[in-house]
Amino acid sequence: MQPRTVAIVLAAAVAHAVWNLASKYKRADTVLFVWAYTCASAVLCVPIAIALMASGEQALDWRFAAGAAISAALHLAYSLTLQAGYDRAELGVVYPVARGTGPILTMLFALFLLGERLTAFAMLGALLVIAGILVTTGNPFRVGSRRSLQGMMWGTATGATIAGYTLWDSYAVTSMHLAPVSYYAGTLALQSLILTPNALRRRHRVRAALRADVVPIVVVAVFSPLAYMLVLHAMLDAPVALVAPLRESSIVIGSLLACRLFGEDHLVRRTVGAVVVLVGVAAISL
Repeated sequence: MQPRTVAIVLAAAVAHAVWNLASKYKRADTVLFVWAYTCASAVLCVPIAIALMASGEQALDWRFAAGAAISAALHLAYSLTLQAGYDRAELGVVYPVARGTGPILTMLFALFLLGERLTAFAMLGALLVIAGILVTTGNPFRVGSRRSLQGMMWGTATGATIAGYTLWDSYAVTSMHLAPVSYYAGTLALQSLILTPNALRRRHRVRAALRADVVPIVVVAVFSPLAYMLVLHAMLDAPVALVAPLRESSIVIGSLLACRLFGEDHLVRRTVGAVVVLVGVAAISL
């Protein structure tokens, strides 16, 4: 992989960690927060998609509509589950567990439902991810560790949603031949539309929510699509099998910053666990 491509993927990892840290700073209503940053991201990305469609890169047909609709539902499940986890547990637990279990669940789905075969290296990677998760969370079943157990459960649930949208988005781009940038922008627009009726029912809280979370909303709205676009760009120059594990370096970045910014404890243990998860994800991808 060229140094320039490595730099792009690492920048994507930093952007991904940054927007997750901003999500943890959220103070007001969860649904309104997700609705606000999704709408803002759509405002930024949809004009780009329109320009690409005008140039003929992507046709606005039933395949595009169906693909984006299913992706929007899966991404909404991911966003709301992740945010619920951050509301109830520490980012230093939820984030690495979510990012680690996503690849494992994707692999298991491919194994049992798609009939793919696993290499010994992939099996080793899966075991490393599980070990890294246990190191990161500590013993979630010990007395007085209810918060760690919650973090592991919400992280695992988030990982399941990651596996869901990863599998579908891969199918949409590779089998349905949807242009990634236009497809992503369409997904954002539909997510905004799906959440708008719920936001209207809470309209008496919208102003207060926006005022309380304006900085996190802006950060997530900018850095979330930025991370995605950087990864897409890197995939033009390098195999997904190399880009994907390098991107998961965000696990280490997120764990370190969570201890620094939120005063979360067990810095050394969580860093070691995050690195083990990263190595496991790399083994699965290779």
